Amino acid sequence: MIPFRLDVPEAELERLRERLRTTRWPEAETVADWSQGVPLAFVRELCAYWADGYDWRATEARLNAVPQFHTRVDGLDIHFLHARSPHDAALPLVLTHGWPGSVVEFLDVIGPLTDPPAFGGDAADAFHVVCPSLPGYGFSAKPTRTGWGIERIADAWATLMSELGHRRYGAAGHDWGTSVSTLLGVRDADHVAGIHLIPPLAPPDPATFDDLTDAERRALLELDRAAADGDGYSFEQRTRPQTIGYGLVDSPAALCAWIVEKFHAWSDRAIDRDRLLDNLMLYWLPGTGASAARLYWESFATVQQWFTAALPEPVPVPAGCSIFARELPRPSRRWAERRFTDIRYWNELDRGGHFAALEEPAAFVDELRSFFRLVRRP
Repeated sequence: MIPFRLDVPEAELERLRERLRTTRWPEAETVADWSQGVPLAFVRELCAYWADGYDWRATEARLNAVPQFHTRVDGLDIHFLHARSPHDAALPLVLTHGWPGSVVEFLDVIGPLTDPPAFGGDAADAFHVVCPSLPGYGFSAKPTRTGWGIERIADAWATLMSELGHRRYGAAGHDWGTSVSTLLGVRDADHVAGIHLIPPLAPPDPATFDDLTDAERRALLELDRAAADGDGYSFEQRTRPQTIGYGLVDSPAALCAWIVEKFHAWSDRAIDRDRLLDNLMLYWLPGTGASAARLYWESFATVQQWFTAALPEPVPVPAGCSIFARELPRPSRRWAERRFTDIRYWNELDRGGHFAALEEPAAFVDELRSFFRLVRRP
């Protein structure tokens, strides 16, 4: 384990500012909404603030306040945060982000998770938090060969937790983190106390189609709508990640538009622009536009089957499932129970979207605590 600390040279930040100031912009959209993508006025204003108002040093300090490390797992250098709890009975927890997110999504929840009494909670709910950057994301190394899909990532996380001395642990995540956590519950079941998923990935059950609830009917309609009108990003990333990567690595404005569109589409409320830019910086600084997209090439076809059609192998470990209001997909419990055979906790929230830790940090923490209380002890 090698301690890691961020100290981005000022010259690199100034090069970013200059690129933003000299962006060659397209003409404005011909509609009055977001149906053609991010409106020109929106992205120009955000990029102007990124160039001349945003303070990276504040975020750099927030990240450096959490112990960070690099370690080599399965031939690849993995960056991770490791925030140990001061409470002896804390449960180790590996917390995994997705695309277009990063470990900065979790900065507001690490304190309440590791030291609940400092935030009005109970020490019995404490966690030791391990938060890795996915391969090809953030400050983890970029794979140079094929094969780094979600199965290999889950195996790498199991190795990481073992090397950290965490023999029994929980796993949680959203987006790619849902898939990785689920696979940990299959591939390292002897050591996983339970998995918390936002949301669980399970296909609709055809046996229910003659007796759908209103919520199930809406869930199916929204899956169809997303496939028809919101899936272009994933089609590009799962088929030609290298092609889109040139623009994402070279142009901060392109990176901003590509990622911010998804924060707008998938969130239940507006996210503070500084937090949006904090996340963008973990793509811009290490130049991960292509390498992050490549995970779609490796694994998206598999994951898409999990929530649309094929019933994957059953997951035997205890599962907790939180369905935030604007998340997609949103399987019903009876659909999910076909795959997750030991659901201990299920909650459907009336607010929050895809980026729950950023949008609703208190609710995010409560959901993890509520589930893991049920499985902390063997």
